[in-house]
Amino acid sequence: MLGTCLENVRKTVPLVHNITNYVTVNDVANALLACGGSPIMSDEPEDVTDITSICGGLNINTGTLNRRSIEAMFIAGARAKELGHVVLLDPVGAGASALRTDTALALMEKVRPDVIRGNISEIKTLALGSGTTKGVDADAADAVTEANLDAMVEFTRRFAEKTGAVIAITGAIDLVSDAKTTYIIRNGRAEMSKITGTGCQLSGVATAYAVANPQSKTVAVAAAVCLMGLAGEIGFAHLQPGEGNSSYRNRIIDAIYNMDAAALEKGARYEVR
Repeated sequence: MLGTCLENVRKTVPLVHNITNYVTVNDVANALLACGGSPIMSDEPEDVTDITSICGGLNINTGTLNRRSIEAMFIAGARAKELGHVVLLDPVGAGASALRTDTALALMEKVRPDVIRGNISEIKTLALGSGTTKGVDADAADAVTEANLDAMVEFTRRFAEKTGAVIAITGAIDLVSDAKTTYIIRNGRAEMSKITGTGCQLSGVATAYAVANPQSKTVAVAAAVCLMGLAGEIGFAHLQPGEGNSSYRNRIIDAIYNMDAAALEKGARYEVR
């Protein structure tokens, strides 16, 4: 099932328009190429209508906002929805500032994304209308744990039902849910948090997976989350003495590039509720 999602990406090579933050834009592009997709980046308001029109999906990331990019997000989002394209919202830093929070909430309301992916603090901010984060990282008090897992599954499912979107919450335990089904995923390494942009990369990859699997977006996003976590495990296992987070970033992208359906099916650790 997950492997089929991977194969569909490789076969169809979905073109994804990314309005992402300039800290991680290169890594997002490389992760998309590695997974079998094709990236294009544009945040110029006069450009994005044309760019989004030729793509199959739109990945919106609020990590480094400015007035021009915000305008572009709404223009591209409206065009993507007109065309029936997949839209993913990555509300980076929602809860850290009024601009990020208000922009993410407005995008959620006006664009109505098909997928919303963020850490638990960002998702709680969108669900509640306000919140706090540790910069662009999740607040430790919000973490999804084995102790609060049942409550967090219910929270995620309710938010999915409210928004009509597939909700992906990533952290030590990942949750991917629509209104009926929740994937609980335990792939990944804590060391992935030492690399800037693994979440941004995942958002690009998840957009490609959702585009390539239009009839099963929830499974597709779960597959993308498993892929990223498993790549983190494989990349870490291949680190050599003296290598650190810079090498780790490259090894994660290499692991995504070399992943096949059988490896994903074998290595994915998840349960479905």
